[in-house]
Amino acid sequence: MAMISSRVVPSAKPAEQGKGAFSNEAPVQHGGFGKTLRIFWNMLFNKPRTTRPVGAIPVEPLTREQLWNAPDHSVFRLGHSTVLLKMRGKFWVTDPVFAERASPFSWAGPQRFHQPPISLDELPELEAVILSHNHYDHLDRNAVIQLADKTRHFLAPLGVGDILVKWGIDASKVRQLDWWQGTEVDGIRFVATPAQHFSGRGLFDANQTLWCSWVMIDGPRRVFFSGDTGYFDGFKRIGEHYGPFDLTLMETGAYNVDWPHVHMQPEQTLQAHIDLKGRWLLPIHNGTFDLAFHAWHEPFDRIMALAWERNVSIATPPMGRAFSLNQPERGHAWWLDVETHGAREHLAS
Repeated sequence: MAMISSRVVPSAKPAEQGKGAFSNEAPVQHGGFGKTLRIFWNMLFNKPRTTRPVGAIPVEPLTREQLWNAPDHSVFRLGHSTVLLKMRGKFWVTDPVFAERASPFSWAGPQRFHQPPISLDELPELEAVILSHNHYDHLDRNAVIQLADKTRHFLAPLGVGDILVKWGIDASKVRQLDWWQGTEVDGIRFVATPAQHFSGRGLFDANQTLWCSWVMIDGPRRVFFSGDTGYFDGFKRIGEHYGPFDLTLMETGAYNVDWPHVHMQPEQTLQAHIDLKGRWLLPIHNGTFDLAFHAWHEPFDRIMALAWERNVSIATPPMGRAFSLNQPERGHAWWLDVETHGAREHLAS
């Protein structure tokens, strides 16, 4: 398995693996077993109806031919935190999740609001799969296995690459990085940068693998992918060292007052984008799964209002529609139509 270059920001505190587990740069408060049990109980039995849309999420279908004909620096949201990027005539995808549920079970757990704009089989050859951490809504085993033969590289934080190899991915394709380590693929520089989160896929593997955000540098173009994270001062360091970014793909969803340190409120998402010296903000981690108690459309409503208030350029393309770094456009509030049309259909029935 390939080891990567040394850290490029040696003054920053690296990821720590103490007591057999990774940790965040700053201590993160945990509520204990009782609080965790209460959260799971409420997730199972006390979710408001508004966490799921009443109408159909608009999805613009994609074909392989459309993708091949798209210009470089086109960006396509496929759902949740799955984003397909075209750079240097090749395709790169973040956290590919195509499963029906963000769960270890096929019969339980958060279910998709919409199907992906393109199937795994129809996706073109991928230069790299870029992974942020091992939670089920970011690391989809079946998708990884199905993509193995058409993917040249898998970029992952420490420990996540070991999971891929256990699943049968050729170890020569896997590159594992610690925070602030970088690697180059086909002339594009990738750096695993810090995030404030946690990891685990079961009861006994808490924080055994690392979590990260990603910097992508393609000549003059720079893209930031947040993965999952709470707000912390690491954004400022990343912005100082690698900004400004043409585009930030920023977590905006699944937030709650009960887990303030590992997911950002929309106000914090906007501040993180500013810290990163971002030019365009594209909110992700929303619109596909109900992973919290807020209304499914609330992240869009709040981040859009905040961005307009602060004069921040924001893009909210429907799933499958291209966003171009060469000719960026704001888009429209498509989620408002979902609720309006859904309510009309409900009344008509």
